[in-house]
Amino acid sequence: MEYTDVTISRLFEIPAYQLQHYPQVDALAYKEGRSWVKISIEQVIEQINEISYGLLALGVRKGDKVAIVSPNRPEWILMDYAIQQIGAISVPLYPTITIADYKFILKDSSASLVFVEGVKLFERVHEAAQGLETVRGIYSFDRIEEAPHWREVCQKETSAAREQLQSVKSSIDPQDLVTIIYTSGTTGNPKGVMLSHHNILSNALAVGKIFPATGHQIRTLSFLPLCHIFERTASFMAVYLGVSIYFAESIDTIGENLREVKPHYFSAVPRLLEKTYEKIMDTGRSLTGIKKRLFDWSLDLAQQYQLPMKKSWWYRFQLHLANKLVFKKWRAALGGNVGFIVSGAAALHSGIARAFWAAQIPVLEAYGLTETSPGVCFTPLDYETARIGCVGYPLEGVSVKIANDGEILVKGPNVMKGYYQRQDLTDDVINSEGWLHTGDIGSLSEHNLLKITDRKKEIFKTSGGKYVAPQLLENHFKESAFIDQMMVVGEGEKFPAALIVPSTERVKQWAKSQALSFNSIMELLEEPRVVQLFNDIVDQKNQHFAQFEKVKKFQLIPDEWSVESGELTPTLKLKRRILLKKYQTQIQSFYRQTS
Repeated sequence: MEYTDVTISRLFEIPAYQLQHYPQVDALAYKEGRSWVKISIEQVIEQINEISYGLLALGVRKGDKVAIVSPNRPEWILMDYAIQQIGAISVPLYPTITIADYKFILKDSSASLVFVEGVKLFERVHEAAQGLETVRGIYSFDRIEEAPHWREVCQKETSAAREQLQSVKSSIDPQDLVTIIYTSGTTGNPKGVMLSHHNILSNALAVGKIFPATGHQIRTLSFLPLCHIFERTASFMAVYLGVSIYFAESIDTIGENLREVKPHYFSAVPRLLEKTYEKIMDTGRSLTGIKKRLFDWSLDLAQQYQLPMKKSWWYRFQLHLANKLVFKKWRAALGGNVGFIVSGAAALHSGIARAFWAAQIPVLEAYGLTETSPGVCFTPLDYETARIGCVGYPLEGVSVKIANDGEILVKGPNVMKGYYQRQDLTDDVINSEGWLHTGDIGSLSEHNLLKITDRKKEIFKTSGGKYVAPQLLENHFKESAFIDQMMVVGEGEKFPAALIVPSTERVKQWAKSQALSFNSIMELLEEPRVVQLFNDIVDQKNQHFAQFEKVKKFQLIPDEWSVESGELTPTLKLKRRILLKKYQTQIQSFYRQTS
């Protein structure tokens, strides 16, 4: 199989580009039992073509929709490329959404085939597909009795199949629709974001030009959902740059897989970095004697870290020692090779970012939306130009400006074609000049660095006429080891208040140190000394905000909010509307007592 002079204008040409420039023996890898199974780029291309031949034989044609419902695995990527090169349109779905959402998306997109992971997802999708005439078949990546296996679709190459595929590929334009990604929908039904080859490819190539990892022997661990555009575009870029993609077994095995794969970088959302940081802090708190003093000393140094570094030689010397004595263990826990982490999808606490940078694990924050394929801005791995608390510089070809009300507007080749079958919603967010209204509030520095402040729709006004940005408060308060999750409320009320989900393990440890006995977490959270602990934390955190922004009252919530229980989106953002309804009684009690 030979490729010469490979140029890229459509996504399905990326594997051939890797074959020509960085022919990896482990283009993709997954764990089977105790061993990692590697798939070479030659095998990747062969399997992609065999799937395409089979899909064409099944009657899938240009413009048809094919859905994928699965956690990350090689078959996800193989299927994606195979769908692309026959001109069909992929519809990726989260494995964690409701059956009602599956039904809505399958119906709205008119998906003809669905590929699922295994029996559990098959049962959910099968139920959702009842009564939908467009769904002609459901295939499974795992071998199960309930559904045909995906390998049954594949067909070996023949001259006729090759000619048919080549004819279809040559008819595909870079501006053709390649995928419809339904947003997680914090309110109402999901919206189908239409993205073209050019949308996504322009984004992957723009990041690729400034990405600090290219070529042979570079590995990444993939665990963020490929059905989200953040990880998906990252995977296109990785294949383009010759980076080997290793798939984590599950979200629960990330730590183990990091130590096995020893990746050079990986992508994460802030919530995962928060969890990692919390585990590090818990380890530090369990130390005693000189080890405890060294840990606290190192952490104090980390919180003084700044970009660019303007500290004295004495600070630099101490930080060097801290890296030798303490932070090297942080790096070892991530596999020992991690040169940087890419963080996106939400705001990262500056304190956590500061600690990772100080520990020689730079966190490169990125900013974007599904509607922008997703990249708008990216932080370079440059200690002189990067800034903690900012999300980087606009990507090549992408224009960013701030509207009079502070909203971030974006224009460029990455901006979506529109919302599927919803021109009204498209017109609401893309103005006549082509500027996409992101719904985010932010500011641009004199050096063109972007800083995100809040979501436009989430900023609320108190009865005193003052505007409050809840994310600023929430992110600052969550820097406390005792606060796991938090939502600030107060629309139209006299003052802000908060629902706080404590870090139960941390509270239990504290209670043990105070010789407090309890029979349940609810009983513990109602204990006066625990309530006073949180009163003290809230008072301390409030000092950083103006009087009208301060959290005056709070309620401790015993249950963690999750995707499965419906309070978080699949990208781990708060579903504020759902939470407001769920905790309506508690929220009303904040203000009834003051009337």
